[in-house]
This record gives sequence, C-alpha cells and structure tokens, in this order.
Amino acid sequence: MGSVDLDREDVCVLVPTYNEAATIGDVVRGFREQGLTNVLVVDGHSTDDTRETAREAGARVVEQSGTGRGAGKGRAVREALDLIEAPYVLMLDGDGTYRPDDAEAMLGPLLSGEVEHVVGDRFADVQPGAMTRLNRAGNRIINAVFRIVHGRDLGDILSGYRAFTRESVARHGLTAEGFEVETELAVECMRHDVRTAVVPVTYRPRPDGSETNLHPFRDGGRIVVTLYRLAKTSNPLFYFGSVGLVALLLGAGVATYVAVEWLTVQRPHDVLAIVAAAGVLLGVQLLIFGVLSDMIVELHREQLRRLRQIEHRDAEPARRPVDHARDLADETASEPTADEGTASERAETDRTGDPGVAESDAGREAEAGTETDGGTRPPEGDSRRE
Repeated sequence: MGSVDLDREDVCVLVPTYNEAATIGDVVRGFREQGLTNVLVVDGHSTDDTRETAREAGARVVEQSGTGRGAGKGRAVREALDLIEAPYVLMLDGDGTYRPDDAEAMLGPLLSGEVEHVVGDRFADVQPGAMTRLNRAGNRIINAVFRIVHGRDLGDILSGYRAFTRESVARHGLTAEGFEVETELAVECMRHDVRTAVVPVTYRPRPDGSETNLHPFRDGGRIVVTLYRLAKTSNPLFYFGSVGLVALLLGAGVATYVAVEWLTVQRPHDVLAIVAAAGVLLGVQLLIFGVLSDMIVELHREQLRRLRQIEHRDAEPARRPVDHARDLADETASEPTADEGTASERAETDRTGDPGVAESDAGREAEAGTETDGGTRPPEGDSRRE
C-alpha cells in the first residue's frame, strides 16, 4: 500500500450487497488483483446469483439475518463487524461505482496511523451519468445540514466508500437499519472525536444491467430524520434549540397579530394571546435547556478525552526496575576510574614528553598520594622530613 509496509491480510474488504449479480464478480476480482484477498460479502437475501457469483470470484459470503431484503444495509454492516477479525476495514458498495484502484489512497492515511476513519469524497470526480441531479441536490443539502450541526465538513457523509479501524468502530453505537448507516458513522466519528480524513475518489455510473436499490425520497427522508435524531446527543443545542426557535418565532408572530388587532381596532383575542404566550415560553425554555445540555455534553467529552490520555499514558511500556539497575551498572562500568585516568595521563606524558603535564601529575600525586600494592605511599616531602 504505497509506502506503508503492512500485511494486506490485516485489511478486510466489506461489501454489503442485494441483487448485485451483474457487478459483484468484477468488484471482488478487482480488489483481489490489488492484493486484498480478504473480501467479505454480506448479502441481504438476493433473489439473483449474487452469492454464487461472489463465491466464484473468491469472496467469503455470508447471508445477513432477517427476511426479504435483510432489513437493509445498516444491519448488514453491523453483523459484518461482528464477524471481521482484521484490524482494518475497507467498506464499499457492490454496484461497481467505486474503483478498486482507489483502495491505496483510502487505506494510506489509515495504515500510516494518521487517522482512524477515512471518507471517500465522490464529488471530487463524479463521472457523467453517475449521479442524477436530484441525488446531487439531496446530497448537497444533507452535507450542508451536517456542517451546520457538527461544525465539520467531511465532504460527502453519504459516501459508501469508507476505511476505518475496527477498534474505532467498536466505540460507535450503530443502530441504523438501512442507508442511514453512512450518516450514523459520520455522526459517531464527530461524537467520539475519531480522527477522520477525506480522500478524493472516483464515482462511476452503474454498469448496464445493474439497478439501484436507493429510493431518493424515502431513504433521503430517513437520512434527514437520522441526522436530526443523532443531534440529540452530539449537538443538543441544535436539537432542542431548533424546535425552541421555531416555537419562539411562532409565538412572537401570534403575539404581534394580537397586539396589532388590540391597538388598531380594539379587538381582543384571548385564546390567541394564550397560544402566543405558551409558544414564547416553550421556545425560551427549550433554548435554555439546549444551552444547558450542550454544556453537559462538552464536559462529558472533555472527561472522555482525559480518560483516553490516561489510558494512552498507561499503555506505554514501563521500564522495569531491574532494567533500570542494569542500565546504571553499565553506565558506571563505562566511566574510567581514578587509577585508569592517572595511568592514561602518564602514558600520554611519556609519549609527548611534555614537562608541564608531568609536573601537573606530580603535583596532584603530592597532594592526594599514590596507592601502591602495599597501601598508600606518603608524598616525597614527608619522607625527607623523616
């Protein structure tokens, strides 16, 4: 994988499918040609030859639980993650719209340890006919809402081309059943501070004979509802504040109408006045509740960050005391002793013939004394006095 030296068996290619017999064979063979032989196809009870074609191409095929369409792509992904043992997962659709050649670019930041989750940005290179205008507009709107809610631009949160570590996904609480799983993955990455990168990929049109399983309005509506529902724990200020703002504006509008009617024509609207007051009070309360909830969530995130720092610090291998003592002994042994130093200095004096050095040695010996085999010899001056 480029400059990353890693066994390709550490990567599992996950391909959820439903009636993809026309494309799944080429998809599996394409990744095996890239050296990614660990391909897992999770089939949602296809009525064509998807499973047989995938097996013939060299993939490991399992059938997800449920009946009919297997309850959707989200369940297929959740069940697949329980089966995968490889530390890295490369996930994509089996419709042939994503290129196996982009696998290296997707896995590069992941395998190098820079990030834990990679999103393939389809809008970087959308080939003609790959995406309808309706789908493009819907994707733009959903991505804009995601930026507003989470304050982060992931380029294409609905992209089916993903690479992530199994450890990072284990922290997610995935519950999506259908095509909302990509949205849930993006939100969970923001909620758990998962390091995420965006990589440009090519998005190709479906080959002839392949039909899409996506229903723009039905699935798009589910994605929007999922995005709003998940904001309850990821951005409560938006979740409660948006409803509170609507209630506040409606109450203020009704209150304005009641005030104008009373001031201009002296016509009272007691019921509308009560509705206006209720709307304003509800809006203010929801806004306050959103602010307080947002503060609690931020404190919770800060505590989680500190816990991760502590876990990371504890995970570093501690040096054993015996190793530390051995290191000290080695350092002591490597330092020259006083006798060794004196002997080396004499040898240097004899070699250079420098009298200044010899006098210096004699002076030091006169002060400190020189050790002999029988003990310590006194300085020459003391011997003469005796």
